[in-house]
Amino acid sequence: MQNAEETEAFGLALAKRLKAGDIIAMTGNLGAGKTTLTKSIAAGLGIEEMVNSPTFTIVQEYRGGRLPLYHFDVYRVSDPDELFEIGYEDYFFGDGVCVVEWANQIEELMPEYTIWIDISYGKQEEERIYRVRGKDLEE
Repeated sequence: MQNAEETEAFGLALAKRLKAGDIIAMTGNLGAGKTTLTKSIAAGLGIEEMVNSPTFTIVQEYRGGRLPLYHFDVYRVSDPDELFEIGYEDYFFGDGVCVVEWANQIEELMPEYTIWIDISYGKQEEERIYRVRGKDLEE
C-alpha cells in the first residue's frame, strides 16, 4: 500500500468478504498501521462508531454494522490465561469478526483458519507492505 487511501480501500474490500467467525490476526511494528486498517475494516462492515485501539481493555466491541466487530489488542497480554479470563473463546467462535492486533503474542490460541496480515514499513514514509496469508485471501 502506497498510502492511507490504498490501506482504506484494502480494508473496505476485505470487510466485504468477511463472515461471522472470521478472525484477522495482525502483526507489525508499533505505528505500522494495524489500527488504521482495523478502522477501514469496521467502516466496510458498516460500523459508524469511532474505532480506537483497545490497548488497556484488551477487547472493544463494535455493533451496528453488518456483523459485530471484536477488536483485540494483546500487546500488553503477558500470559494467554488473561484471554481465558475475559472469555476470548466467546468472541473467537461467536457471531462476529475478530481483529487481533499483536496476534503473534498469542499465536498458540489462534485457530488454523485465521487470516494473518503482517504489516511492515516500505521504503517511503507512508508506504506499507501487507503480507496476507490464510484462508483464500493470500496475495
